[in-house]
Amino acid sequence: MKNSGFFSRTNTMLKVDFRRMFTIPFFYILVGISLVVPILILVMTSMMDGTVSVDPQTKEETVMKGFDFVWQILGATSSAGMSTDMSLTSMCNINMMYFAIAVLVCIFVSDDFRSGYSKNLFTVRAKKTDYVISKTFVCFVGAAIMFIMFFVGAMIGGAISKVPYDMIGFNIGNLVACMMSKLFLSLIFVAVCVLASVVGKSKAWMSLILSFGFGMLFFTMIPMISPLDSTILNVIMSFGGGVLFAIGMGAISNVVLKKTSLV
Repeated sequence: MKNSGFFSRTNTMLKVDFRRMFTIPFFYILVGISLVVPILILVMTSMMDGTVSVDPQTKEETVMKGFDFVWQILGATSSAGMSTDMSLTSMCNINMMYFAIAVLVCIFVSDDFRSGYSKNLFTVRAKKTDYVISKTFVCFVGAAIMFIMFFVGAMIGGAISKVPYDMIGFNIGNLVACMMSKLFLSLIFVAVCVLASVVGKSKAWMSLILSFGFGMLFFTMIPMISPLDSTILNVIMSFGGGVLFAIGMGAISNVVLKKTSLV
């Protein structure tokens, strides 16, 4: 029998994984959620803007503040990102998508082990390295689609809620660099979630707990690494960090698959 080379095996594995991802309803549900969430956030926060709530015990008044401009749903500028503000607008933004990415990766990978597909795959043709590379790349593409849909939803939500599209403290180039930085940072989450998934295998709940735990630790760093006024330096740092994490976590995932049972 002909011995397939690395590129041939990986190419075949990528085709299989892309076909699987784009045929499962779960992926399109997440894509739809990515589109709808920013619309709901912008509409609801604009409706509640200026609303006053009173604490019945302390009688302290709290004024709800909506978004000043649409781009705030994609993040904050570097000066604002350094603050410890825990307002609704600082939390309800595109950075939530990293947790949705964790759900995508964990469910997508755990389904292989739950159905027995991975065991049959490794027995017949694929190597562990090909599997990890394919899952990381395919899930990264899925994450990119989710980010794009969130951006589209933000544009639609801004039009519906009449929130202005003013760019204060940044320009269109900074905005593009911001989105690219966030996209490359998603590669870190994808790589970590793939590792969590091969550790948890068919136990998706375990993979999700591990992934969310890392996400909570990393979440506060995202605004500092990819602010609205990002530059090419932020893009390079995010890309370098994403690639290094993908290689490092991929190597660990490969070792885990080789040293543990596939059930």
